[in-house]
Order: sequence, then C-alpha cells, then structure tokens
Amino acid sequence: MKILLVGAGLSGAVIGRELAEAGHECRIIDARDHIAGNCYSERDEDTGVMVHTYGPHIFHTDDEGVWDYVNRFASFMPYQNRVKSTTQGAVYSLPVNLLTINQFFGRTMRPEEARAFIESKADTSIDDPQTFEEQALRFVGPELYQAFFKGYTEKQWGCSPTELPASILKRLPVRFNYDDNYFFHRFQGMPEHGYTAMVEAILDHPNIKVELGTTYDPAMAEDADHVFWSGPLDGYFDYKLGRLGYRTLDFERFTHQGDYQGCAVMNYGDADVPYTRITEHKHFSLWESHEGSVCYREYSRAAEPGDTPYYPIRLVDEKAMLAQYVALAEETPKVTFVGRLGTYRYLDMDVTIREALDTATAFRNAEGALSSFLVSPI
Repeated sequence: MKILLVGAGLSGAVIGRELAEAGHECRIIDARDHIAGNCYSERDEDTGVMVHTYGPHIFHTDDEGVWDYVNRFASFMPYQNRVKSTTQGAVYSLPVNLLTINQFFGRTMRPEEARAFIESKADTSIDDPQTFEEQALRFVGPELYQAFFKGYTEKQWGCSPTELPASILKRLPVRFNYDDNYFFHRFQGMPEHGYTAMVEAILDHPNIKVELGTTYDPAMAEDADHVFWSGPLDGYFDYKLGRLGYRTLDFERFTHQGDYQGCAVMNYGDADVPYTRITEHKHFSLWESHEGSVCYREYSRAAEPGDTPYYPIRLVDEKAMLAQYVALAEETPKVTFVGRLGTYRYLDMDVTIREALDTATAFRNAEGALSSFLVSPI
C-alpha cells in the first residue's frame, strides 16, 4: 500500500519503519527542514556540544520492548536526570527528597521522622484534592509548596495553581530517602550520538522516502491508501472550530567557557525570576568532555499561531473543543491521528514509540482499515 505520514518525528519515523519493513511504500513529509521533531539534536559548531535544540529530552521507560527497539538504532549511554532548584537564595535537590527536606527545614530527620514531620505540615482538612494547589497543600504543606511548586508552576502554565488539576502534581514524586534520580524507570539513558542520528537510522529503509520543508496539501492524500497525521489535530481541520491551547517555550541561548552551573538542569522556583530553568547541554552527554558550554534559559508562554507547540493545556475550554475535533476526526476516513500533537496529549518519548509500534501492528492486522485513533484523546 502507499502510505503518507505527515511528520518526521518519532511517531512518523517508527510507524513508517514498521510499515516499510512490512512491504508498504512510505512517504514521510515534514514542514521543518530536519527530521526528529522536537527531539532534534545537533552539534554546536563552536563548542562541539550536542545541543537539544528544542529543550532537553531524556529517555526513560519501564517498557522493555521500547528500550530494545531504540537500542536497535542507537547506542544508549547511561544517564540519570538529577535536577537542582534555586529558590529563596539557596540550591536544593529535586525531586523533593530527604536531603531537600532536611536542608530546607534545617533538620537531620530520618525517613520516618521526615514523613511524620511533613504530614504535620499538611492541610489534612483537604480530603479530596481537586486543584494543583490543594494537592500540594495536602501532601507537602505550605512551605515546600511556596518554595518549589507555586512560582515555578505559575511561570510554566501562565495561570494560578488553583486553576490547574491535581493530576499535574501527582506526577511529581516526594521521596523520604536520599534518591535524587528524577525518574524511577528501569531503563534510562541518552543516545550516544544524539536523537537525530537515532531517527535517521530508523528512517534508513528503501521503502521510506523523506521530504523535508514540505507542507501537507490535502491533494497529497489522494495518492495514498492511508494517512498517518502527527501534526496538530486542529491543524488538520484548518482550525475551523478554533485553536486548541498550548504552552510554548522561548529559549535564550548563551555560551560559557568552562562549567556554568555544574548540572544539566537548574530550576528557578521564585516567581520573580522570569525563566523556569536553565539547561546546560554538555551535562546531558557525560561521556564527552568540552571546555565550552551551551546553555538555554527557558521561558514559558501561551502558544500563538506560528509558534512551536509543546504542552497541551487540556483545561475545561480545550477539552470541550477537543471533543468536537475528535468527532470530526472519527468521521474522516483513511486518516489516523497519532503522537503528541495528533492526539493532543502530553506524551513522553517512550509512550510515543510504544503507541507508534502498536499503531503499526493494528494497521497490519486491520489490513488497512484502521480507526482514527488508537488511543482516544478524551
């Protein structure tokens, strides 16, 4: 069959590779001038540092099948994300752990003591937290909430934590030991030569044709037996019901001779610091050595037309519009919407790859008669 895949990021590349290996003819287009989507990485010419152009991407998963899959196409080096936070004039370890708690409160508590101490700080009158703020006050208390979560969250999401669902905070762990590994998955690492090289290897198949700098035209679908769309869901329908809300990031890039901050990621929890964090990219490649350094200050704001969308907002208004777009998509034959933008969901890389693999399998099993969504966005 002739398959058209819109987007040369992880979703398009993995689905394309799987279907190409099954004998299908795959045409992959991307409006950008490069492959790999937002996980695109490239070497800085002056310093030699591997830069994550659209912000850091750290691979972590418990899915052994996905881990084996990416290791087919890249050599992964051990890497654990150890984040620090500057707040109220001091530097702390994240996620909030026993070291953070002891340092912040000037104590020397053991795990059981710290657990009881934090519980004494918590607002136990909140039985069923509904908002981000209620979740924080119930489980970490006002001091840790103010220092590490409130200002950062306001900057990241552009609204009060009272307007955000509790589920956002539930993804952030609080540990009563000294484990400062940000993720808890079995498999964690970085591709030795960057994500671009990994995606390039995935796309290296005689049945795959990649066309960059190419914008989708509906006429292209006429020559395809099926379309996989990994662009914005609302964009497929030319935003006729309105635009779904996203947060985007602005990066202020700067260089430094030497080691700028001593870690890959430094969060800034204070509300009066305009950026959310600084990332120092050479620390994402610990097996390399560079004298120079490339850093990004990250600023979060509402996405406007033409911006790169990063985080789907998914609050009440967006969910109502999303339901309408999903209904339109389900009435659209021979098109399957995939990936973070196509399903308007925040997806880590491993989940994106798993869903892409499962989508390709479902397509083969359905003999081409695949539904609009493998996983419902609603």
